Amino acid sequence: MKGHDLLAGKVVVVTAAAGTGIGSATARRCLEEGATVVVSDWHERRLGETREALGAHHAIPCDVTNEDQVQALVGQTVERFGRIDVMVNNAGLGGERSVLDLTDDEWSRVLDVTLNGTFRCTRAALRQMVAQRGGVVVNNSSVVGWRAQKGQAHYAAAKAGVMALTRCAAMDVAEHGIRVNAVAPSLAAHPFLTKVTSEELLTELAGREAFGRAAEPWEVANVIVFLASDYSTYLTGEVVSVSSQHP
Repeated sequence: MKGHDLLAGKVVVVTAAAGTGIGSATARRCLEEGATVVVSDWHERRLGETREALGAHHAIPCDVTNEDQVQALVGQTVERFGRIDVMVNNAGLGGERSVLDLTDDEWSRVLDVTLNGTFRCTRAALRQMVAQRGGVVVNNSSVVGWRAQKGQAHYAAAKAGVMALTRCAAMDVAEHGIRVNAVAPSLAAHPFLTKVTSEELLTELAGREAFGRAAEPWEVANVIVFLASDYSTYLTGEVVSVSSQHP
């Protein structure tokens, strides 16, 4: 996609950027918009392949459930590029499981990656942004943070938490001129999703969309780029639905 320099001169970090999902699509779109892009993921081999495929400027392995690794992600980015202008928190973990069958470990794992991981990365990025007097955080939530869906109690609770974190964190740093927003996709098509979600459910969810299909990852990435750019300077604490579903 042809860029318009919406992020020219900005240093952008994207977590969970390896593979073919929203993270890698966001990294690609940020590169097309002129940003210096640091990609991160817990899977080092896929991360290296993604960096090479995209032409990202740097890659830093990071497990968002590990505070030391989150601190290293921010620290190494600042050491190399001098600042972080945009942090895109994309890491999340889902799956289908009835609340009747959910174990404590399954519940805790989804919340630790999806909610706690977003918190750790948001906190680390905001501390740096306060010190440098500016920046933007964009979190990846989900419409299931608003809507009931069978088998999604753990994931929905985590994503609703991301929404609340986004709103409250935005208020905490507004006085510093820093913005914190989130996107809430309904359904974005990528290979990893088919590994953790049944074909039957994916077909049902796609049928609920006004366009009769899932979003492409780049369509979600475009909204993330908008929130990261100076075209959204008056938006903070907002959760933008990237969906064609009817209520």
